[in-house]
Amino acid sequence: MNSNDKNYTKMIDKYVTGKILVTRSSMPEYEEYCEEIRDIWDTRWLTNMGPKHKKLQEDLKNYLDVEQLDLLTNGHMALELTMQALGLTGEVITTPFTFASTTHAIVRNGLTPVFCDIDPDNFTIDTTKLESLITDKTSAIVPVHVYGNICNIEEIQRIADKYGLKVIYDAAHTFGETYKGKGIGSYGDVSCFSFHATKVFNTIEGGAVCFKDPAFGNAIYDLKNFGIHGPEIVESVGANAKMNEFCAAMGICNLRHVDDEINKRRAVVERYHERLDNTEGIRLNKNAPDVKPNYAYLPIIIEPEKFGCDRDKVYSVLAEHNIFARKYFYPLTNTFDCFNGKFDPNDTPIALKISKQVLTLPLYADLEQEQVDLICDIILSCKK
Repeated sequence: MNSNDKNYTKMIDKYVTGKILVTRSSMPEYEEYCEEIRDIWDTRWLTNMGPKHKKLQEDLKNYLDVEQLDLLTNGHMALELTMQALGLTGEVITTPFTFASTTHAIVRNGLTPVFCDIDPDNFTIDTTKLESLITDKTSAIVPVHVYGNICNIEEIQRIADKYGLKVIYDAAHTFGETYKGKGIGSYGDVSCFSFHATKVFNTIEGGAVCFKDPAFGNAIYDLKNFGIHGPEIVESVGANAKMNEFCAAMGICNLRHVDDEINKRRAVVERYHERLDNTEGIRLNKNAPDVKPNYAYLPIIIEPEKFGCDRDKVYSVLAEHNIFARKYFYPLTNTFDCFNGKFDPNDTPIALKISKQVLTLPLYADLEQEQVDLICDIILSCKK
């Protein structure tokens, strides 16, 4: 990098000695977590819906403002078992602009994913193209809230009601968000959350399903606990997807601080916008009306014909300075090697284009303003 600014050079020297990763897990103080798990040593209750599990379940139900909630080992099992609990068959309409889990959960249930293109502005499923994909084999829509951007909930529900389809939201990116004053997990038949270590709120590993129908609650419980209803009663065939007490304890601690974490992330996002908003060839994500955001991710779209170089070049230059952004989501799930020849990514041209232009920048609560400025300076140095 060419710069004669001594202070700028010192700043680079300070940070390139260590890595700046795309995210950094939020954790409570060591002493707080140790205090939270202290009584586990007294009870020796490590799993199987113990006191920590029950407390976190209730705390999250209140925080997320949902009617019902159950905890699972991770967000993927939340998705996969939800599809089983709802008895889905045939085809499921979804988006390829998502993490592998969404598509894999469909396929692992013996269902056929049907890929719908995305809205170029907020990257969620394009509802204007949904109805054309519905057949007599369609049983559900699995939309994905992306980077904290909320899907067109009203239109998705209208279409689902018209054709008698279930709606399962992949809400992994939207913890703590509200839409029109309601918790985002209260929409659809089920909303599935991930509490993976990289998320705004984490339980180390974990996930949850939010729902209204008690029958679904009974079904998901059976599926996550082997169908066991007593020491000698097993009513159905199930899996094992129970959150353990140590993960639940981490969640209890992190939930106490999550609002502060989100506020800190907001400050980081605002600094990125200050530095990059008016740069030709770079488009930043915008908050939508009626949404209380959680500042989960900072994606930028790099338009090479305007910016002067492409996404991969910017990614490489940042990496040369030990700054590790992420091509997220790239590749599209309908281009995965494991699905070779089964899907045509040209059927979702907008998603394909965005996947080659998007770069998510480092974002976490304790990312320093100087670090944000360094990242932005390096990005801007790529512009021709």
